[in-house]
Amino acid sequence: MITMLVILALLAVVVFWAIGVYNGLVAQRNRYKNSFAQIDVQLKRRYDLIPNLVEIAKGYMKHERETLEAVIAARNSAFNASAKASTDPSDAAAVQQLSQAEGTLNASLGRLFALSEAYPDLKANQNMLQLTEELTSTENKISFARQAYNDTVMQYNTAAEQFPGSVIAGMFGFRQAEQLQVIEAPQERQAVKVSF
Repeated sequence: MITMLVILALLAVVVFWAIGVYNGLVAQRNRYKNSFAQIDVQLKRRYDLIPNLVEIAKGYMKHERETLEAVIAARNSAFNASAKASTDPSDAAAVQQLSQAEGTLNASLGRLFALSEAYPDLKANQNMLQLTEELTSTENKISFARQAYNDTVMQYNTAAEQFPGSVIAGMFGFRQAEQLQVIEAPQERQAVKVSF
């Protein structure tokens, strides 16, 4: 009778332990999904600002139509990738696709801003200055949200990979989460060389 009680007590401890690990993994997964939602909010704001920026630039940059069209195409591609990734942030392919689309958008915006330097009237336009400031502020918010997302993904992945969490994660289908990285070109990761 005593051995039966000891066995039942041990079994109860194991069951409560497994429930605790499972609930911890669920909480971690929900944290990283919430972190992605914060990125999504900022990305949507950014996607809303870009068409306004292009419209203002159109009036001044009549000869740069190809660049303006590239910005809009990159914005639309990133918007669609964001919509797909926001429906399921645990879909690694969708998050990678978003990273690539964001990299393309950043590159095309960089070209737009570089070209706008050649148009002093555009640079001095009050609406352009305001939109540029809003876009810069939004970019900073996206960077902070991306960092928070990647931190929560790392915590989740660590909890799901470490023993004993890996046992529960494997039993209940907790998938690895994908970190959000925007820099795609290896040369962009290299330090800039400055020489005089």
